[in-house]
Amino acid sequence: MGATPAHDPERRNQRREGTTMSTRPGADSHDVIRVQGARENNLKDISVEIPKRRLTVFTGVSGSGKSSLVFGAIAAESQRMINETYSTFVQGFMPTLSRPDVDVLSGLTTAIIVDQERMGANARSTVGTATDANAMLRILFSRLGEPHIGSPQAYSFNVASMSGAGAVSIQRGGETVKERRSFSITGGMCPRCEGRGSVTDFDLTALYDDSKSLNEGALSIPGYSTEGWYARIFRGCGWFDPDKPIREFSKNELHDLLHKESTKIKVEGINLTYLGLIPQMQKSFLSKDVDALQPHIRAFVDRAVIFTTCPDCDGTRLNEGARSSKVGGISIADACAMQISDLAGWVTGLHDPSVAPLLGALRDTLNSFVEIGLGYLSLDRSSGTLSGGESQRTKMIRHLGSSLTDVTYVFDEPSIGLHPHDIQRMNTLLLQLRDKGNTVLVVEHKPEMIVIADHAVDLGPGAGSDGGEVVFQGSVDGLRSSGTLTGRHLDDRAVVKPSVRSHSGVLEVRGADAHNLQNVDVDIPLGVLTVLTGVAGSGKSSLITGSVSGREGIVTVDQGAIKGSRRSNPATYTGMLDPIRKAFAKANGVKPALFSSNSEGACPNCNGAGVIYTDLGIMAGVATVCEVCEGKRFDASVLEFHLGGRDISEVLAMSVTQAEEFFGTGEARVPAAHTILGRLVDVGLGYVSLGQPLPTLSGGERQRLKLAVNMAEKGEVYVLDEPTAGLHLADVENLLGLLDRLVDSGKSVIVIEHHQAVMAHADWIIDLGPGAGHDGGRIVFEGTPADLVRSQSTLTGEHLAAYVGA
Repeated sequence: MGATPAHDPERRNQRREGTTMSTRPGADSHDVIRVQGARENNLKDISVEIPKRRLTVFTGVSGSGKSSLVFGAIAAESQRMINETYSTFVQGFMPTLSRPDVDVLSGLTTAIIVDQERMGANARSTVGTATDANAMLRILFSRLGEPHIGSPQAYSFNVASMSGAGAVSIQRGGETVKERRSFSITGGMCPRCEGRGSVTDFDLTALYDDSKSLNEGALSIPGYSTEGWYARIFRGCGWFDPDKPIREFSKNELHDLLHKESTKIKVEGINLTYLGLIPQMQKSFLSKDVDALQPHIRAFVDRAVIFTTCPDCDGTRLNEGARSSKVGGISIADACAMQISDLAGWVTGLHDPSVAPLLGALRDTLNSFVEIGLGYLSLDRSSGTLSGGESQRTKMIRHLGSSLTDVTYVFDEPSIGLHPHDIQRMNTLLLQLRDKGNTVLVVEHKPEMIVIADHAVDLGPGAGSDGGEVVFQGSVDGLRSSGTLTGRHLDDRAVVKPSVRSHSGVLEVRGADAHNLQNVDVDIPLGVLTVLTGVAGSGKSSLITGSVSGREGIVTVDQGAIKGSRRSNPATYTGMLDPIRKAFAKANGVKPALFSSNSEGACPNCNGAGVIYTDLGIMAGVATVCEVCEGKRFDASVLEFHLGGRDISEVLAMSVTQAEEFFGTGEARVPAAHTILGRLVDVGLGYVSLGQPLPTLSGGERQRLKLAVNMAEKGEVYVLDEPTAGLHLADVENLLGLLDRLVDSGKSVIVIEHHQAVMAHADWIIDLGPGAGHDGGRIVFEGTPADLVRSQSTLTGEHLAAYVGA
């Protein structure tokens, strides 16, 4: 008797195969990320399909909507949905993300964002602590170090040694029993500098005027005004007379003013904490990286605080015990001070079966630094001193050896800060990530990186309100022949100038030895456009920051971030809103403060924000347009005042180009504002509206905004750090025109740059190298671009010659 159909193995296998066959097409159909109806920022209801497990590049002019699509929609929604998988308790500790303004987002995978944000400005953060390399080194020394001094924390400059003893109460058998207990922690922190590597001394004359009393405004520290809370605390603490000049204070009174530790006091019926001036400054100002402070506070710190290398630890941050324990004659301080490429070689030479897995992981991490072009750094380098490009590549370290696949990696201009030689290496790394089965999304302008993409999405056609549309999607070859702005400029190649300007003098640099510079002597020509170039880590920024910036008459525009809330906009940041407010006030016979949405003119319902925020706890807050002012941010009575037929909200809604015309002639003529608007047009920001919140500007837009502000300074020499960062190929031409106008007006321009079009346009090139770290730090070429192309004597010369087709 044959088997029944239900028990027939052949039938069962067929059924199983049939099931498998029928489900496969459904699974395989999820091979694209679908975006439908995206309206984030300036995106105009766009739809796009992005292939998975491919490298897709997003192009378009700065401000066209690339970041809004990639970061504001795709990456943001992926992160939001992952956050929602955690418990509500955990979500309460995570940033709350609102759903992007998109109709449909499907096919998303886990997104890992590798952006250009500078790494934490904490003074205790180093390259080693930020990448876990330091943690592995500490374990290595705790196992192999001789003499043995303790656990891994004995080698940590963030852990202080301490001990203590005392009685503790324990519940045992229903009774309370007291026992004596003691504890001891062996840390690696240097007690003198508390693990910072430097000690500070204070110039007391910069803190206060000792001929005045506190009530007379003796304190000159930012934020310590006679009307503020600090003044009320000093008046009410009772330890000194606030009407007595400080020079007449007794020794104890002066100690309480300057050094008294945290003490609870009651002032005017309010419980407060008193802290002496110096510990308060250390807590408020010196716990952060100095470069992260607001400009006026940084200027005060530069005047009042003297930083010197800690004499006890010689800047290593570690105590004597941690420095005395060695592996093969090398202490952990020596290892962290080594150039990473050298440290990788030292670790490779270590062989001990007891720590073999640790050595393998540490070796892989250090080799990743070398592969990604950061072998010239050292682990003890403060992370706050890394450039945007270096920070981005440091973040990439932890992903290169990851076993994760089918995730989406999102990169924001990974070519920033990279020499053409290094870009080839970055391309290889991006392709490796793709070949592991990942989706790689790259926002990029450099043609060398665009051409390696499997798929291209071009946004435009313009910027701001003129952008936000997908003007092309397809292959790179299709983009090249598409006729879009990017397509037309993709194969642009600059030519070397047939003639160059003659210099009018020189800026002498002698014996420059900051960081890896090897006693460099160089004459930087004045009155011309000079380009300083060389591979990443060759010493370009060290030469400028150590020997050029800070001199009288020199204006430096670096890549530091612009700080500002949603209440900040181009009008407030550039200072043009002040003359505009005064013009409105004069025309209407009222106070200027009425025309500020942060002051008396603010809508009382939304306090000048234009939106009402509703906090929903662990859920993303909801922002709704204010019903009273309809998002205009001003009180209705203020909008009745006009200048040239426009109210203040209509003025802030204008683009820079429209505002330049409006404030140039007639009743609304405001010369001070018109001058600033002209500079914004010069740097290519004509499409940006005056009231657009700063956080919504792209990275390239923020840097050009800084450039426009710095152009107002009375400098004779302008130093620009990679001004092409974030610029579209077409915008580079406009930038070169701006640099030419600066030089033709009698200024000297020095540019740190890797873009070959800027090199070809220079009057003089100074090339540093030949390599990075201790392989660089020397001048390898000085001369005209034509001479460099002709000789091809350096890496820069080879790439420039290939670029111009020589």
